[in-house]
Amino acid sequence: MKKYGLLLTCLIISMVAMSQKSVINFETKSHDFGKINEDDGKVTFEFDFSNVGNSPLVVSRVQASCGCTTPSWTKEPIEPGKKGTIDVTYNPSGRPGVFMKTITVYNNSTEEQVTLVIKGEVIPKSSGVSSEYPVVMSGLRLKTKVIQLNNVDKGKTQTRIVSIQNSSKDNLKITIANLPVYVVAEASPETLKPNEEGKITFTFNSKNCPQWGPVSDDVYVVLNGQKKYSDEYKLILVGNVVEDFDKLTLDQKRKSPILEIPGRSINLGTLKAGTKRVGKFFIKNNGQSALEIRRIINNNKELRVHPLKMTIAGGKKSDLKVDLNSKNLPEGEYKKSFTIQTNDPENSFLILVLSWKIVK
Repeated sequence: MKKYGLLLTCLIISMVAMSQKSVINFETKSHDFGKINEDDGKVTFEFDFSNVGNSPLVVSRVQASCGCTTPSWTKEPIEPGKKGTIDVTYNPSGRPGVFMKTITVYNNSTEEQVTLVIKGEVIPKSSGVSSEYPVVMSGLRLKTKVIQLNNVDKGKTQTRIVSIQNSSKDNLKITIANLPVYVVAEASPETLKPNEEGKITFTFNSKNCPQWGPVSDDVYVVLNGQKKYSDEYKLILVGNVVEDFDKLTLDQKRKSPILEIPGRSINLGTLKAGTKRVGKFFIKNNGQSALEIRRIINNNKELRVHPLKMTIAGGKKSDLKVDLNSKNLPEGEYKKSFTIQTNDPENSFLILVLSWKIVK
């Protein structure tokens, strides 16, 4: 009887936990732009969603399947009954014809990954140098200033090519400055003759990248040896270093780390403006292999996150301390979140939430 009583208790606890989950509900998960002109530039559609669950909803990350698609979304936790948006912008430049792109929404609801779809047909624009190479750097023209690397499996390389043209009357020798150690860039040909076309090849080696998760680097185009670190000559490399869990064997999956955090949200209570407070998340590894905290992604200036250990052995516990400094915070209620990236295949990205109230 004790055995059945224990099973019943676990079932009840599980049901209560599920009932407290946030639930994300989209008004629509697909949008057809129809026919759009390449000449008209970027188009945007707003996907509206609401939290129909019982706990705060946090959208931690939105990943597009292509660099031509750029998402932006509501970053703050969304209370039950409230709404949020995900704006998806498609750039048709240089992409004539029919298209269909997917956008994956990572969140803490009962449906942790939601797939959105945009589609349509791009009507080709009129030919010409200015339309083919819209970015201008003195006499050099480029097709884009943002190099989208998308997801890069740790240990692998990713290559992207940017088309260029010399629209000046002089030869242009092209090099790239301010490159991180994990990126190599090569112009071909290295010196462009007037009206000649070429390319810049960027190779991202994730094995040499010291961090996991989102990566963004500013690099600069140097023409004829003249370095000018200004926005005019800046290119942006954007990528996301991830782990390929699909390649794990059955035995590796069985022995993989299992992250457990009993409470994924902390209420720090009420405090006076200008004071400090500390909160702790308790972490346990219920798996056999060591749990690695790959990265902590915290964009909140008032919060500092301090893991006691970045590696937690199987069956062991540790703490994740969060320091709140309320200096310069006005009165009101706050709810902030940050993300930890781990090597747990089921919890590679986990959202943790803190809330507090500031009074005079």
